[in-house]
Amino acid sequence: MRIKRTLAATVLLASLTTLAACEDAEPGRSATVPPGVGGPSAPAPASLAEAQKYVQQYASCEKMGTEPGDSRLPLTDLTTVGKWSVTERGVCTDRTEHGEIIFYMASDMKEFQAGYKQRVMDKIAGGSGSYGLNSRVFVGKNFAVTPTETKTALALAASELRVLTCNPTFGVPKGYKKEQALVEGCVLSDFVGSTDGSGSPNFETPQEDPAAAGGASAKPGQPAQGSLGLPRADSLGELKKLVHPHTVDCTNMSTAPDALAVESIDYKPVVAGEQLAWGIKERAVCGEMAGERRAHNLNWLDVVRDMKMLQTKAKTAQQADLKDDGRLKATASMLLVGENIAVETNNDSIRHGLYQLQFLALNCEPGFSAPAGYRLEKSQVEGCVLTNYERR
Repeated sequence: MRIKRTLAATVLLASLTTLAACEDAEPGRSATVPPGVGGPSAPAPASLAEAQKYVQQYASCEKMGTEPGDSRLPLTDLTTVGKWSVTERGVCTDRTEHGEIIFYMASDMKEFQAGYKQRVMDKIAGGSGSYGLNSRVFVGKNFAVTPTETKTALALAASELRVLTCNPTFGVPKGYKKEQALVEGCVLSDFVGSTDGSGSPNFETPQEDPAAAGGASAKPGQPAQGSLGLPRADSLGELKKLVHPHTVDCTNMSTAPDALAVESIDYKPVVAGEQLAWGIKERAVCGEMAGERRAHNLNWLDVVRDMKMLQTKAKTAQQADLKDDGRLKATASMLLVGENIAVETNNDSIRHGLYQLQFLALNCEPGFSAPAGYRLEKSQVEGCVLTNYERR
């Protein structure tokens, strides 16, 4: 059975890494620079003191300490000596920005990056799907630093250190350096993300409908295509294969009308009433429809014949929900869409799993915007966007 998927944003960007490294390289940049170790002049200090001296060229870093019990170390530190090939750890005071910078000397940078990637994957598997999107792990050839303050991270982004990001939903925004990491699934960049918008500026904006612009980008830097990449499936069977079992548990899946009509106070679908009126061709529900407990773990799968109709109806439903307090009900499902498919779920963990599959949520909140580093695209209806960012 074939699953056809449009090239996703992260895959698209990754495929251009080598080309971009050649075409966008700064004058004098060597083509033989080892990948995954930072910029062309990435530092390789022989000691923690030398690493501190390098960082001090870009940020405040005073009173280096190496004691494991140093009160300046975060309660949940990234890693410790003896793990990820870390041979020495230190912390200095970032007096200017009122924070700290933690140092990790590593004997094997590939092992360090692999350890960080595994940490990110474990956090995502545990339900923290956005973990690592706003990474503060800066790496050089043989050491890494993690500043606690965003302004310090922005200052370090001007150095030859690079931000290591391993969350699979992350894509380096246009206009920033992107380099190959030492482990597959991770990327190095000079982009600093943040949830409050105080990080690196995002030069990308929601994309216009290419048909409205004659196939050309409406604004500089925007791709001519209508999407940076969304998943596709041509039947319910293909959609189930795409999302089950790692994202949506469809062990119990039904297309029967009585099952599709099942909902509970905690599990309400986006689509209400006749599915044809929502532009849906095929529809199924996954979860526990009945039994000793009331219906639970419900998620709805849709194969869509008219995506604009579905988004238009969903927009109306969202606006009705937003009228009371300006926020969507916690029990209300969100609509996550692909090219011709959709999933309705109110489960945070499932949504983040779907974002990794390049589904995007339909958001019609007035004035909504996503911080840099998150995907933000035009939907098929005015006043809505498609995004993988969720306001908390």
